[in-house]
Order: sequence, then C-alpha cells, then structure tokens
Amino acid sequence: MNGIGLHKKLENNIGLLIFGILFVSAIGGLVQVLPSLFQESLSTPTANTRVYSPAELIGRDIYIREGCSVCHSQQIRPLLAEVKRYGPYSQAGEFVYDRPFLWGSKRTGPDLHRVGGKYSDIWHRMHLLNPRSVVENSIMPAYPWMGERAANASGDIQQRLRALQKVGHPYSDADIDAAPAALEGMLEVDAVIAYLQSLGTAIDAGMTP
Repeated sequence: MNGIGLHKKLENNIGLLIFGILFVSAIGGLVQVLPSLFQESLSTPTANTRVYSPAELIGRDIYIREGCSVCHSQQIRPLLAEVKRYGPYSQAGEFVYDRPFLWGSKRTGPDLHRVGGKYSDIWHRMHLLNPRSVVENSIMPAYPWMGERAANASGDIQQRLRALQKVGHPYSDADIDAAPAALEGMLEVDAVIAYLQSLGTAIDAGMTP
C-alpha cells in the first residue's frame, strides 16, 4: 500500500513528478558519463598523434567556418561496411588535440577521416575552388575566395597556439614564435589542404581496413 500511495502522490503532484523524472534521468546520465571521465584511452593520444601545425590549425578553423563539417563526418565507425569504404575505424586517441572535435553522423558527402594522402594537393585545390572540375556530379559548393584570401589575415595564430598551450597541447614557445613565418604567403586554400592531408594519418601501425 505504501508503494501505491507514493505513486498516487507523484501522479497528483506535478512538481514532485518532474523532480522525480529529473532525478532518475540524472542518475542514468551519470552512470554513462562518469566512467568515460576516468577512461585513459579517451585522453591518451595514439602513438602517431601530434598537435596541428600552424597551417593545419588555420586550415581546420577555415574548414569549420565554411561548414564543411556539416556535410562531412570525421568518424569511421567499427562496422564492416564503413571500414571497407573509408578505411580503419576512428580511435578516440586520434582526436585528443581536436578542439572542438568534429565527429558527426550527417553525411551529405563522404566521411573524411582517412582522406589524408588519398589525393594530391593539386586535386584538393581544384576540388575546393571548383568541385565539378574533378567530380562531375558533385553538389559541393565552390570556395573560390579561399584562393584569394591570406591564411593568417587576422594575424592571431600565436594567440590561438598560446590558448591551446594553456589547455595542455604540447606547443613550445619556439613553435609559437615561429608560427607567423610558417604562414607567410600562404592562402586559405593552402591551409585547408594542409589540414585535409593530415586527416587520419595518426593511425596506429597494424590497423588494417
């Protein structure tokens, strides 16, 4: 009877019912989240994972700015069909230096996590500036302005690197000092290509599709 009485009390008191739902949901959420906070593999880079170079970092920011991550996921799931199509599945340690991470599920275009080294720089340049020149039926928009704008137009690459250094990315002071020179004369398209060519190259030796 006590159980039935408590149940009726919850049903008759909307505030108490909402509190009960939130309380139970919070417990369920903690059960899922807390173990991941202490899982070492999620915060330990794979053997070949490295921080982004200045060009790759700028390219990644442009990639996000132009909405590329909206149409292209960067997460190959451990499913046979995905591994056969895209390559070895993604590992958490490969994304330790990604802030924000770009895992996703929306795929208007193919997954790009293993695109690094798959095509030449010239192919990527043509694809970004005029996609139909290399993929006849592509629905991807062209980005001609990337071939005109300076990669480090804002001049804030050192501030970006210092911010990442503060949250634990292993950039040295020498790396930060040298960053502007590394971007000198570089266009946005060059930076995006540098980023794309880095994708998926931190794969652990021995992983095969």
